[in-house]
Amino acid sequence: MKKIFAIIVAITLLIIPMQTMAYTVKGNDTLWEIAQDHHLSVDKLLNINPQIKNPNLIYPGQNIQLYAISEEEHRLLAKLVHAEARGEPFKGKVSVAAVVLNRVSSNEFPDNIHDVIYQDHQFTPVANGTLAQADPSDDDYKAVDQAIAKRGSGKGSLFFYNPDLADSQFLEGLTTTTVIGNHVFKK
Repeated sequence: MKKIFAIIVAITLLIIPMQTMAYTVKGNDTLWEIAQDHHLSVDKLLNINPQIKNPNLIYPGQNIQLYAISEEEHRLLAKLVHAEARGEPFKGKVSVAAVVLNRVSSNEFPDNIHDVIYQDHQFTPVANGTLAQADPSDDDYKAVDQAIAKRGSGKGSLFFYNPDLADSQFLEGLTTTTVIGNHVFKK
């Protein structure tokens, strides 16, 4: 069964185009340092880069993929950005996408975009069904692309909310990283 699953995953990865972001190894870089600098684990880097057989042997000039996202995940994230940040400034849309990417990189959340977005009680558009009808604009896709290019970040935000629409003692107890438009971003 594991072999069949592995074959299906491998074929899927070959068929579904991925959008990736790469890092070019410099001087005395180590895989561990690259992972730390980009808020990833070495294991995640190795999963994204199966060509690296020995994590202790990387070379200057070598390209290391930092993140891979399928077209399906790209569209899903753009739909979430549209549903959560419609009418917000572009920077706010980028930050909403960054929250999802930061969660993917965090050990506290699922390790893929789909599971982060569909995790119970996390995003209102999932709960109320508006995510399914969301029709992302070009700006929504550009916001996702910019968040990917920045490798998430958004000051490390893992949460956001509109305090005019939601009241959460949990969120109010977290550190505010920034406020953009109607959204307060927290970590």
